[in-house]
Order: sequence, then C-alpha cells, then structure tokens
Amino acid sequence: MTAIPAESVEHGEVFTRRWVVDLVLDLAGYTADRDLAALVAVEPACGGGAFLAGMAARVSASCRKHDRPLLDAKWAVQAFDLLAVNVAASRRLVRDVLVDGGWSLPEAREVATAWVRQADYLLDPHVPEAVDFVVGNPPYVRLEDVPADRMLAYRAACPTMTGRSDLYVGFYERGLRCLAPGGVLAFICADRWMRNQYGRQLRELIAAGYSVDVTVTMHDVDAFEEQVSAYPAVTVLRRAEQGVAAVVDTRRGFGPQDAPELVEAICSAEPRVGLDGHFEVAQLPHWFAGGDSWPAGSPSRLAMIETLNDRFPALEDPSTGTRVGIGVATGADSVFITTDADVEPRRLLPLSMVKDTTSGRHSWSGHYLVNPWDADGQLVNLDALPRLRAYYQRHAAALKRRHVAGKRPAHWYRTIDKVDHSLVDRPKLLFPDLKTAIHPVLDEGGFYPHHNLYYIVSDAWDLRVLGGLLLSGVAQAFVEAYAVRMRGGTLRFQAQYLRRIRVPRPETISATDRAALVAAFDERNARAATEVALRVYGIAAMEV
Repeated sequence: MTAIPAESVEHGEVFTRRWVVDLVLDLAGYTADRDLAALVAVEPACGGGAFLAGMAARVSASCRKHDRPLLDAKWAVQAFDLLAVNVAASRRLVRDVLVDGGWSLPEAREVATAWVRQADYLLDPHVPEAVDFVVGNPPYVRLEDVPADRMLAYRAACPTMTGRSDLYVGFYERGLRCLAPGGVLAFICADRWMRNQYGRQLRELIAAGYSVDVTVTMHDVDAFEEQVSAYPAVTVLRRAEQGVAAVVDTRRGFGPQDAPELVEAICSAEPRVGLDGHFEVAQLPHWFAGGDSWPAGSPSRLAMIETLNDRFPALEDPSTGTRVGIGVATGADSVFITTDADVEPRRLLPLSMVKDTTSGRHSWSGHYLVNPWDADGQLVNLDALPRLRAYYQRHAAALKRRHVAGKRPAHWYRTIDKVDHSLVDRPKLLFPDLKTAIHPVLDEGGFYPHHNLYYIVSDAWDLRVLGGLLLSGVAQAFVEAYAVRMRGGTLRFQAQYLRRIRVPRPETISATDRAALVAAFDERNARAATEVALRVYGIAAMEV
C-alpha cells in the first residue's frame, strides 16, 4: 500500500503545549494517584512525544506511589506514529523523563522502546482492544491529501469518515471502538466535526454508545507550539451511558494558571466562571441526542437550550400541524420570475420575494412566478396554453441547459421544485435566508414564497402569536446555536435551523401573554417579544 508522503503527515502535525497536555490528562482522569501500571493507555499519533512526556511523568509517579517497579508499566502505554523520526524522538523523550524520575537508564530505555512503535493506528491489526484510555492530539490531514489507495483503506476501516472528512474523524472512531467499558477518550482537536456534515456519522456513533463528559472550547487559546487556525476543543468521551456533561468556554488569556481551577470547576455541580473571567463552566443534565449538529455558544446558553429541549416540543410538530418549508427554486429565475410576462393570466402566480419582507410587513413588489404546474401537481399541457408555450419556447435554450431539464428532457419547462397550490392562500410566516437577526414576516395569504424565503404554516397557532415568539431573543438563541454564521455576523435562517427552535404548546400561553406577543410582533419590537417569551418559557433574562 502506498505510504502517506512525509510532507502530508508533517503538515498535519500540531504539537501541544505541556500545560494543555496536563489539562487533557487531568480531564481524562489519567492521574498519578491511580495505579497506571495496571491500566492501558493509547496515544494514537504521538508525533514528537508531547503527550508521552506527560504520561511518562505520571506513570513514573504512580509506580512510586503504588510501590511498583517501573517494568510493571512496560505495556501500560501503547503509542503509534507513521514516521520513524517521530518514533525515535518519542522514545528518547520518554527515556529521559523516566531517568529524570530516578529510574535506571536500562529499564527506562526498555519501557520507552516498548511504549512507542512505528505503525498506522487506523490500519494496524495489532492495535490493542479494551483499553482504559485513548489520549492525544490526532493529525489534521484532509482525506483528499492522502494517496487514493490508502484513503480507500481508511474509509473501509473507519466508516464514519464520509464526504470531505478529515483524518482525525477516523482517530475518534477507532479510539472509541477500542475502549473498554468505562474507558475514556480525551483529544484536543479541531471541533468542526461537532457541527458539519462530515461529522454526522461520528456524532451518531457517540450518541449510540458513549457519553460526552466534557467539552472545552479553546478557539482563542494559545494551545499549540505554533500558531495555527485549528479551532481546537478538548473533548472527553466515555464508553458508558450518557450522564451529566460539563461544557466549558475558554477566552483569550486562558493559560496554565487557569487550568487547575478549570478542572476543579468541572467537578463542581454548579455553573461557574473563572475568577479572572478566562473561562465559564456549565453542567448539562445530559448531552444533545442523535447525529444532528451539536450547538455552539456560551455554556449558560447551551444549558438553557438543553433545558428547553427537554421541556418543550419542536417548532415543527404534527400535533399542531406546524410545518417549516422553503419556497420554490426554479433553476432559471430570469425566465420564471417576472413582473410582466405575456402568458395566460392564470399562469401568473403572485410571488413573495425577500425584498417584500424588508420592512417587517409583507409589501408585495409585484413579482410573479410563470407557473408551469397544475393544481394536481402535474405539469401543464403547453398545447392548451399557446401564450405560455410561446413564452417558454422563447427561452427554451436557457431552460434546456439546466440539470433538471437534462434529467427529464420532456419536462424541460418545469421549475426545480413543484408548486404546492394548497400553500398559496394559507397564512404564512416568512423568513429571509440571510439576516443578522431573526425576522418573521406575516403573509396573510395569496402569495407563494421564492426559494430565498423559508416559511411556517400551522393549523393550531395564531401566526401573530407564534411570530412574536419567533421574533424574540429565545428563538434567536436557538438559531445562533445551530446555524452557520457568515462573514459579518450574518446567519442562515434555513429550515433545518428553524426546526431546532422549541416552543410551548399554543394552548398553554395565557390570553394576556398572547396579546402581548401579538403587539410585539405587530410593532416589530424584539425586546418586548423577548420579555414575554422569557415569561412564557419560564427562564431568566440572564440566560438569553
């Protein structure tokens, strides 16, 4: 099999500062008070030995504390690296740490040689199983930078590595699968997998059989020996039923002086902010279920969201007939969207555009969809509509170039999406895709939304009451936690994020609060909407 080029591997190496190593080991419970010689820890990509140095010091101290000879720990650590130069460097470092700990050179050399070997952790058939710890900083290498045959082998060995995955996803998967019951994996690693599409199957694996014990976001922390844009986080996962999860956000200035206080705070059952304000900790009763993206935000914000997830149903709810959708995509807006087209009048469907929602009230700009769909969901017969046929034929070259037309040439004049005619006359809350703040606007009926607008319809909700809730800071908090944030702070208010919003059941809201939400919605007063929403949800203002 083709080896990974050395430059690819070296490009993925990001060496961890010693105090960060100690923090990760402390959070994992890899501490000298335990009999570490009787346990097995794996470092799956040891590089120059940053983690091994910390582990060796702790094993040395543990052997002294438990009155063991060092050779009892000969197989207590199993470390892997692809590069011979890293293996040699790591062995020297372990040897030196052990000698500094008072052990003889021959036994230190024997232990160091046994601990570290040159192998590919993701593919090696002799990787130990049922281990107590997997700790480290896995390499950051995009799969497309790996030779094709090895990439295929990685994907076969680690099925969570889907799409445009990064190699570290495989390290998470194999590390988790190698844990004994109660075993712990603790990595410092880029956190993109927690939220993006290629991390979905890894999140599903974790949700199915592991506990998220701790997450520590360290985006602004100087955690590595070199400056990198890795967006790191420490994640501590356990092979156990999900229990309480500690969520930590560190801030610029967080450093070795804060780490011990952070470890102590995580052990506390109360939310806590570091004395110097460099971190915040909150305890969640459990972690977020399933493979959907994990939310981002301050610990207090995440605790609020998880509490609301437990207490309230999702916005999209069959019991209330509440549904979230997106407007029509045409594949050729310049043809299908018009203010004045020479077609049969019944083929012009009034269309809501983003610009119609700018003021906060629906103000139609006069745009129509040149509609090729009958009410039964079938394409119209152009032979029965000569003006529509002539219009489409004038634009036939552009329409037939579209992918959707190439798939079904006989349907060359269709829009990408079908038109759901039952939606036209229904009241709808409309949401522009790109905004810095949530922006529900009521269409009282008679219009169809364009594909840059998302919509909500409901059988049970008064949409002005619901609009007031969705104008509030509580709804904004949900979207901020899950949505993609673009440059300049713009958010994507897509259906997948709107569906994550939790709302009380409409019948549980008092008449007074309903009237206040309607007034806030009509006045476009987000502050007033938030005040009522906090009362309705039963949460404190400081949590929003």
